[in-house]
Parts: sequence; C-alpha cells; structure tokens
Amino acid sequence: MNPETKNCVNCKQNFVIEPEDFAFYEKIVVPAPTFCPRCRLQRRLAWRNERTLYKRKCDLCKQDTLTTYAPEYAGLVYCQKCWWSDEWDQLASGRDYDFSRPFFEQYRELYLTTPMKATFGLYSSMVNSQFTNLVSYVKNCYLIFNSDYDEECMYGTEIESSKYCFDNTMVDTCEYCLGCVNCRKCYQTFYSTNCESCVGTWFSKNCNGCTNAFGCANLKNKQYHIFNEPYSKEDYEQKIKEFNTGSSNAIESIKKTCEEWHLKFPERFMQGRQNTNVSGDYIYNSKDVRNTYVAKEAQSCKYCMWLLVPPVKDCFDFTEYGDNASLSYEALTCGNGVSKARFSASCISNSRDTDYSQHCTGVANTFGCVALRKKEYCILNKQYSKDDYETLVPKIIEHMKSTGEWGQFFPMAMSPYPYNDTNAYEFFPLTKEEVQAKGLVWRDPDIKNYKVTLTCEQIPDLIRMVPDKITEEIIECEHKGACAHQCATAFRILPKELEFYRNNNLPLPKQCPNCRSFDRRSRRRGMEVYHRHCMKAGCANEFETSYAPDRPEIVYCEQCYQNELV
Repeated sequence: MNPETKNCVNCKQNFVIEPEDFAFYEKIVVPAPTFCPRCRLQRRLAWRNERTLYKRKCDLCKQDTLTTYAPEYAGLVYCQKCWWSDEWDQLASGRDYDFSRPFFEQYRELYLTTPMKATFGLYSSMVNSQFTNLVSYVKNCYLIFNSDYDEECMYGTEIESSKYCFDNTMVDTCEYCLGCVNCRKCYQTFYSTNCESCVGTWFSKNCNGCTNAFGCANLKNKQYHIFNEPYSKEDYEQKIKEFNTGSSNAIESIKKTCEEWHLKFPERFMQGRQNTNVSGDYIYNSKDVRNTYVAKEAQSCKYCMWLLVPPVKDCFDFTEYGDNASLSYEALTCGNGVSKARFSASCISNSRDTDYSQHCTGVANTFGCVALRKKEYCILNKQYSKDDYETLVPKIIEHMKSTGEWGQFFPMAMSPYPYNDTNAYEFFPLTKEEVQAKGLVWRDPDIKNYKVTLTCEQIPDLIRMVPDKITEEIIECEHKGACAHQCATAFRILPKELEFYRNNNLPLPKQCPNCRSFDRRSRRRGMEVYHRHCMKAGCANEFETSYAPDRPEIVYCEQCYQNELV
C-alpha cells in the first residue's frame, strides 16, 4: 500500500497516512483518520484537565471534595471514597441505544447522569496525598500531577519514582531536587535541565554523571566545575558561597546569566537514549516509536504522548499512561494492562475491548459506557448477554458510520472541562474569542479574595532571614493575576517546604505554584517537529527536531553533539 495524502477536515491542512499506519488501522479494525495527527491530539487533550482543581460537594455524601470539575458542571461528581464504594448502582443510568439519534448525543446524556470521580488516580495506592490528580502509588505528596511512585514530593508534573522533590517538571528517580526539567537519577540538583546521574549540581544543562557542577553545559563525568572550568574542592566550595544561593535576587541574576551562557553550547537535536528507529522528543529505551513526545520503554508506537509507565506496545494516538498497554488507538489516560482500547479514556486495570468508553475499571467488551467497574458486555451502561452484545455492536457501528461518528474521538465541544482548564490550552493555546468561536467553553478565572498578609516584595531576600511564622502568611504572587498562567494570585509556604529551603540554602519563591509550573514548561520544548540540517560546519546530516528554525540554540545531529561532550 502506498502513502496517501489527505486533507484534515478540522484544520484543512494536508497530512500523510503511511503504509504502516494503514496496516495498524486494519489490524485493530478502525477506519483511517480524517483529522491530522495534530488535531487528533488537541481533541484528546481537550478532555484532560490535569491541574485545575475546584472545591465542590460530593453528590453522594455531600461533603466538600477537591475536583477537576468546575462548580457549574451539570453532571454528577462523587468524591474518590464514594465513587469507589458500593453505595451506588453502576448500571442505574443504563439505556437502550436509539438508532434515530446520533451516538454522541446519547453518550453525552449518559455521561451527565453517571457519577464522575472527583479526581483521577489509583485511589487505593495514595497515602496522605489528597491534593493531587492523575497519580498512583504516592505518599505524602501535595499538588503533584501526572506522577507515579513518589514520596514527599510537592508542586510538580511528570514526577516518577522520586522523593523529596519540589517544583520540578519531568524528573525520574530523583531525590532532593528543585526547579529541574527533564532530569533523571539526580540528587541535590537545582534549577537544571536535561541532566542525568548528577549530584550537587546547580543551573546546569545537558550534563551527565557530574558532581558539584555550577552553571555548566555539555559536561560528562566531571566534578567541581563552574561554568565548565575546573576548580579544586576548596576553591569550588568557596566560590559557591560567593554566589550566595540563599538570596532570591542572586538566584534570579544567576538564572539570566546561565541562560545566555548555555546558548553558546550546541544542543542535541532530540532528547533520548538507547533508542532504535525513533522520532519525536524525550524518548528513552524505545524501538520503532515515531512522532512521539515523551516515552519510556515503548515499542511500535506512533503519534503518542506521555508514555510514562512502561511498557507500551502497538499503540497509535495514545496519550498518557501505559503500564502494559497494548493495541490501543485514540486513547487517553489508559493503562495498567489495558488492551484494545479504541476511542476511550481513563480505562484501567486490565480493561480490554473498550470502544467509546470512559472511566472504566477492569471491564471487557464495553461500547459507549461510563464509570463501570468489573462489568462485561455493556452498551450505554446497559447489560447484555454475550450473543446480544455481539449482534448489536456491529449495527451501532454501521449507524455511526452513517452519521460520520465512527472513527472519531469524542468531540471537543462535549468535554466536561472548559478549554482553558485543559492540557489542550497548554499545547494548543487559543484566546477566549477563538475558543468561543469554535463553540467551546471558556471559563473566566474566579475572582480571588485572598486576604494577603505578605506581599511578594516583603518576602525576605535571604532564606536565613525567613522567620518560622512565614508558614502562617498568605503571600501575594509576583504576577498578581496579570498573566496567562492560571495564576492563583496568592500562595502559602508549608512547613515541609520551609524545611527544604533552609536545609538546601534556597530562597523562597515569589510566584504561586501555577506560575512556577508555567515557567518550567517554557524550558522544555514543544511537540511540533521541524526538518532541519545539522548546524555543525561541514556536516550534511538532516533530522526532525522540536527546535524551531527561529530559535537561538545551536542544534547538532547526534554524532556531532556527542563529539562536543567534554
């Protein structure tokens, strides 16, 4: 079969469907897509609210709970304890399929009458970690998102198998780290990016196996280096004292200096290691993974994102999670043994053969279902016999083909979340006017009436001057709500945080956790890829990279980059 060029029905741009794509669609029995990969991802992400949390009452126990659903959401929301209980009938909202009406219209009605979990994560695996979302196996964690197997971590996204980490994005197997982006197996590493197996490292980038490095770039297995220059142990320690890292003003000045300094060093065209035949960015220990953004131990996958918990195999258009996921397509936040999830979201715990189903656990053979646990042969939350199910599903698919719904993920307009609460807004930002023009929901931020007791200007510059009572203050965010970062306008310093800052001689932050998160995100590249040439003089290599041509970095192919490492 030859490649085919199609025009996206959404953005009207051309995209190519490769022979390997057609083979996969045939394998799992789905039609070829009509949306381009970019629009398919945007559509899935519009159904994912990662970090915008609200307080509302559980519709079962009537107690206050923290939830991803805004107060004006018209459906039912249960707290985690109630949702996982046996106090409600999962099949109570079940209904017959109506062949005179579009499928998505019927599904929306089912969704609004079926209880939703307040937040998402493996509830039984969470210990003292209520203020989180999309997490599993975490203990004593606070405001971390899309993370697993963590302990004593606060304020972070994509935190995996880590302890005592604060304000990080994309860290794996790290301890006592702060302000890091895409770091792995690091200890006491601060404000660093793309570092691995480093200890006592500050403001460094693209370093591997370094100990006591400050402001360094592209170093390997070095110790006691400052801005790539070697020092004796004694001189290094004295110089670090002179940098005055306990001062907020000093930290901000050092950040700016390091940003300019790092631009002098070449960047690898993509972040990854031990891969075979891969394309995209932030891909590790994977094989035959194409056009994918953030993956670990994946195989034969394409157009995927956030494959954080390995392994994942034979999945296309699969966004987030994994853990033995396989043979799934147009799936969102699915994992833990899930197989053959088609056009489904949040299906976990060995769920298999799920079509157009959401928030299901341990189910098999479901079509158009919501919030079922350990059920089989259900359509629109109604129970059927195996024979009746297998007779009815093909008829529904034919009906969906006639309405143009079969093969499409859930429309963005059906999402229970305002667009600017979702990950789609992060990766595909739109203005309020653009969102509303598309018929989507925009939510203006709530007016905050926090009684600020300490302005950001009043925060002591030096950590040693911070009093214990700082934990009682309501601190004004430096942005004061005048940004597009979902600014909370105010924040607090918890005792655990204060102890961390003091022990590591780090100043207090002046921005709320949301603004700090958006600042870190700017240090990781986006998922758009560009065809470019290696910028090393005399090299003719070409590659696909997430470094846009107008960015200031020097971008090298793998071979030239490795030759530059010191």
